[in-house]
Amino acid sequence: MESLKLPQSLFSSHGGKAIVPLPTSSLLPKSTFLIYPNRKLALSTDFVTTATVALLSANMFPCRHCVVKQIRSMQFTTRSTSASVQSTVDELMEGKSKDLPVSGDSIRHRFIDFYASRGHKVLPSASLVPDDPTVLLTIAGMLQFKPIFLGQVPRQVPRATTAQRCIRTNDVENVGRTSRHHTFFEMLGNFSFGDYFKKEAIRWAWELSTVEFGLPADRLWISVFEDDNEAFEIWHDEMGVPVERIKRMGEDDNFWTSGVTGPCGPCSEIYYDFHPERGYSDTDLNDDSRFIEFYNLVFMEFNKKDDGSLEPLKQKNIDTGLGLERMARILQKVSNNYETDLIYPIIEKTSELAKVPYGLADDHSKLNLKIIGDHLRAIVYLISDGVVPSNIGRGYVVRRLIRRAVRTGRMLGIKGDGQGNLEGAFLPVIAGKVIELSTHINPDVKDRTPRILEELKREELKFVQTLERGEKYLDQMLVEALLSAKASRTVPRLSGKDAFLLYDTYGFPIEITAEVAEERGVSIDMTGFDIEMENQRRQSQAAHSAVKLAMGTSAELTKDVPDTKFLGYETLSATAVVESLIVNGNPVLQVSEGSKVEVLLNRTPFYAESGGQIGDHGFLYVPQGENQHKAVMEIIDVQKSMGNIFVHKGTIREGVLEVGREVEAAVDAKLRQRAKVHHTATHLLQSALKKVIGQETSQAGSLVAFERLRFDFNFHRPLIDDELAEIERLVNKWVGDATPLQTKVMPLADAKGAGAIAMFGEKYGEEVRVVEVPGISMELCGGTHVSNTSEIRGFKIISEQGIASGIRRIEAVAGDAFIEYVNARDYHMKQLCSTLKVKAEEVTTRVENLLEELRITRNEASTLREKAAVYKASIMATKVISVGTSEKFRVLVESMEDTDADSLKKAAEYLIETLEDPAAVILGSCPGADKVSLVAAFTPGVVQLGIQAGKFIGPIAKLCGGGGGGRPNFAQAGGRKPENLSNALEKARSEIISVLSEKAK
Repeated sequence: MESLKLPQSLFSSHGGKAIVPLPTSSLLPKSTFLIYPNRKLALSTDFVTTATVALLSANMFPCRHCVVKQIRSMQFTTRSTSASVQSTVDELMEGKSKDLPVSGDSIRHRFIDFYASRGHKVLPSASLVPDDPTVLLTIAGMLQFKPIFLGQVPRQVPRATTAQRCIRTNDVENVGRTSRHHTFFEMLGNFSFGDYFKKEAIRWAWELSTVEFGLPADRLWISVFEDDNEAFEIWHDEMGVPVERIKRMGEDDNFWTSGVTGPCGPCSEIYYDFHPERGYSDTDLNDDSRFIEFYNLVFMEFNKKDDGSLEPLKQKNIDTGLGLERMARILQKVSNNYETDLIYPIIEKTSELAKVPYGLADDHSKLNLKIIGDHLRAIVYLISDGVVPSNIGRGYVVRRLIRRAVRTGRMLGIKGDGQGNLEGAFLPVIAGKVIELSTHINPDVKDRTPRILEELKREELKFVQTLERGEKYLDQMLVEALLSAKASRTVPRLSGKDAFLLYDTYGFPIEITAEVAEERGVSIDMTGFDIEMENQRRQSQAAHSAVKLAMGTSAELTKDVPDTKFLGYETLSATAVVESLIVNGNPVLQVSEGSKVEVLLNRTPFYAESGGQIGDHGFLYVPQGENQHKAVMEIIDVQKSMGNIFVHKGTIREGVLEVGREVEAAVDAKLRQRAKVHHTATHLLQSALKKVIGQETSQAGSLVAFERLRFDFNFHRPLIDDELAEIERLVNKWVGDATPLQTKVMPLADAKGAGAIAMFGEKYGEEVRVVEVPGISMELCGGTHVSNTSEIRGFKIISEQGIASGIRRIEAVAGDAFIEYVNARDYHMKQLCSTLKVKAEEVTTRVENLLEELRITRNEASTLREKAAVYKASIMATKVISVGTSEKFRVLVESMEDTDADSLKKAAEYLIETLEDPAAVILGSCPGADKVSLVAAFTPGVVQLGIQAGKFIGPIAKLCGGGGGGRPNFAQAGGRKPENLSNALEKARSEIISVLSEKAK
């Protein structure tokens, strides 16, 4: 048995006699050997030794107890060694193989396999971008099941298990400071949808913790809701947990609510005790130095009503979450989550670039290394899931994390890319390690590597361009704040306006400004910042830190309505039965002529908006006789609601429509054809884009309408004319090839394996519809399409533009819309030729000549206006007044009526050159409706006294509803209230005279 304590030798030599027959096909999964790819297992053919049993113990098999069970059932060929094998097996079951690490990947696999073996359907992680308007990002494992918990959609399986990627940024300031806070983390969960409840959930959680993961039972503490006697008794009576290790806690800690109303229930948590020697007295489960909560079981059994009362749910659910990083910390026996194999390799890579070994780093450097290790995981997975850095919504979350990571890296001393290129970016280097670790978290990340790295590089370099200027400006602001506070004996404070200037002009997230200011002992006027932010963008988005589940009226209205059967792939008309009528959100039994109504049918040929394609238009007819209708409803939109229920929206044009009535549903064939043409053209456009600008580009949104198509995609620059022309050429070539389309329904895994592209933002079931243009395009798509590319007839790009950082948009037309566009352009060209009296090919030259003539004429007019303004100024110079006694200051404050801004500037320059130093000139004018121009010019003698033109003119401009600034000796400003100009100039005159008089003394 001594040899079993030398695991390193097991990789290099066999050394032992084969004792256990090993059926490799069933016992050893291929993935087993990926954990140590550079080392070979020393096995005799189909046999395993005692040493190998130890090697294969904890981290190489997802379900260790299954392996042990198989080994125990085998017949040993060498009797003398059976005792050693049994001893090894016992060590495995008791969790005593402490020399072997337990990888984060193996913990994930073992959790999933544990619940899969107990009848749970293994479902994939949802995207970090949720299909839920109440939350900005996926913040919990249960989010993808929210419609099931609400009863909005029927359950597909009774129980499920997932490893969900999550993002939370509400505690971002705690990242690295505590042992457990992260922005990105994985939540392992098991869920029951009206199947099992407390007893099974608790039993399996205990078995997973103590048997599967081998945690000592005497180190586990339990919390329960103070009134949940049932959970308390299960933990104590059936699991055997001593009462002194079961804590009853209040509503704030152990009662989960989804919102003001909706599903809720008590929860129970499992804690690991790092210091059991401290005993049972005065224990606080919130003491992070001793405990870590790693598993939370939510017993969703009540519905919270408007009055706050609780009523039992008809369907009781289980929602659990086990923190992967927390369990890895426990099993890998490290002091914090950051030192687990899930994050530490990223920290090591950062340490290498910063030349700061983690083990030798001081606490502040370790904090910074942890921040980068955490943030890079969040950044990579957010960009992979389609989030692009921007200044609003999800984009702001990722931009904030990127900029925080960049600044943190600079604080660690990383220059350039950290590898010698001072003009390079270091985040892509570290992101490479995150991507390397992503295989078992999300395999798609590696396929998106080029886009992720390019986005990171572009965002980092763009931020660095402003970071140095901003840092200098912030430093100047903080110095001034400290000096001002010292002089006035107040608390140092940075104004909200200055903080907003850093955000708006230099790209500093307010959090970074606050961190830097805090380090210097300066607070920030956050109220003032919020006011400035609100003035700039009235509509801002914010991340929610809780999943809101509220029982809405839509769920009640459709609870007895079956899913709508869609017939629109095969036909454009069908008979159907009216299942429900809704007017203003309320169910009704009938509606009459002129009423707007929403109609639910048992089946329909109408396509409901999804996948970017808008809903069909058409009519519902209630037949009365041959070629006669008792009622007619015009359909102008169709939406999906509560899963797969189609809501037909429109107006009753004739007669009365009643619930239960049979109707004839007819889709507008011409509009459907236009949508089909644009949808297939969108697929061809994406394929052409990938060929012309690169395979790494991907869809970021789309619209398939009757009159046009719109396609958003990830790309870092505008497309040049030659690229757009080549894209058009390719699409039109494929149109001319007259290729028949193929549509198939197949398992999602098979479709992805065949190379089908998923549509942005869509969710897919196990069976998916694949639309293929053979040799050109293959996409997962539920939309309607032409049967042959020749039906598209023609394709034309009408615009290409940027809509956000790293996101481009193409708008195009095809089919009938293409013909209409070409005809309209031809008409306008003929009109232009007639007006200019030239041929079509001569229009460009003629327009260029006209523009040049116009430019010359405008310059001549501007010169004349400036000369007129200077002449007026020369006459105005006689109005100069003198201020002061010993030294005379010349002051001129006047209005120049409707003089434009450029001419006003010329007049001020003339006066300041003409007047003897020291002199101050302030001029104003109203060059147009709702427009004010102001200029201030000071000679060196005035500036030397500390009077600056830029600071002086700003408050004056505010009186006119504007603002401005400039250099100490010359500044311009503007406003929107001409009626206030006279008072503003009078204010300027009195203030400049007052300040100069004071200086003169």
